Amino acid sequence: MSDQTRFRRFGAPAFVFVLAGAFVGVVAPASPASAAVPGLMRISATSTLTSNNYQTATAVCPVGKVLLSGGYEIVGASGEVTVDDFRPNGGPTTAPTAVTVGAYEIDEYPDVWMVQAFAVCANPVPGLVRISATNGGDSSDVHSTIATCPTGKQLTGAAFEMQEVVGKATVDDLRPNGTSTTAPTAVDVRAYEADPFSGPWSLTAYAICANPLPGLVQITTSSTSGSDDFRSATANCPASKVLVGGGYEVREGFGEVAVDDFTPNGGPATGPSSIITGAFEEDPYSNDWSIRAFAICATM
Repeated sequence: MSDQTRFRRFGAPAFVFVLAGAFVGVVAPASPASAAVPGLMRISATSTLTSNNYQTATAVCPVGKVLLSGGYEIVGASGEVTVDDFRPNGGPTTAPTAVTVGAYEIDEYPDVWMVQAFAVCANPVPGLVRISATNGGDSSDVHSTIATCPTGKQLTGAAFEMQEVVGKATVDDLRPNGTSTTAPTAVDVRAYEADPFSGPWSLTAYAICANPLPGLVQITTSSTSGSDDFRSATANCPASKVLVGGGYEVREGFGEVAVDDFTPNGGPATGPSSIITGAFEEDPYSNDWSIRAFAICATM
């Protein structure tokens, strides 16, 4: 991997939405931020910068807020690390409030690196739960599974967890359904072995689901296709919408590419509006490949 690509950081403009206030004697329109996702923000947490084989970080929403989705960034490893755990808490009857990201070195890597976890948080939204689906453990080279929201709910975020493969597999697809005019309701997760692994392993998909949010849609952006070591794509919500979650898909990578960045923009005082995806070849790979970014967006 090129030394020039190490420790790079993506930047994306943050948008601050200024709400109009109501004055005495003047009838003001309702604040658009109250329509769908009030209190939207992005929280981050970072592991220490070391050369350990495994690192983890957990981003926790502030008290009183819930988790709509998560994200991550691997800093410094440039394709030599795979995210093994991208796990929201919560359950089928409990709203999630935090997300844990854990990553392993695929092969021995002597340099320092770290994990950054991102939590997209908001004031409580009706019906928020976390659903999971697991592909049973076997030694197949590829595993896939789909987590589907309960009837009447829509997808705000997606995540995954691999069991027993300890750095020898990489998630290629974290793909929500939906379109630019229809709300997502499920996520399709697929993982490939990055190096030969003889033991059984399994894959869990997580869907974070809520009662319908106004204007919920899925926006897709693709990179160009080529054999470069690194490729990226950014999916932006329309001007009238904010980001609540996202996903990605590596096309034609087949385990030879590791998604290094899955990063919503925004911050503690700013709701996100876009999501950045970036991936490196894990070893030299001569085939053309590309990456797609998915943004799940709701009305402000």
